[in-house]
Amino acid sequence: MNRKQLALSAVLIAFVAQEAYAIYLYGYLGFFRMMFANFATITAMIDLVIALTLVIVWMSDDAEQRKVSALPYLVITIALGSVGPLLYLIRRLGDRTEHDASLAPHEVRN
Repeated sequence: MNRKQLALSAVLIAFVAQEAYAIYLYGYLGFFRMMFANFATITAMIDLVIALTLVIVWMSDDAEQRKVSALPYLVITIALGSVGPLLYLIRRLGDRTEHDASLAPHEVRN
């Protein structure tokens, strides 16, 4: 595991712990009720949906280019938010093919 994967794993662990605590306090449905509690939280929710939609589009395109399935990460993103993209990035950074390709000489174009 490289440094980037370790850093992302630390973020993932901290975020999952925070998310689990919030669900423990409010329950899964109560968590969503709290997100619609006032206009500020509704605005944050809309912003989150827009950002995660952009990430889902990127993950889908990136996975298609890499010829891997993004489906598990998309489902996790819809259910748990940023957990899906964090897991995808950890896996993506561990791909030996990307690392090997980045070491290969690049084609020079005129």
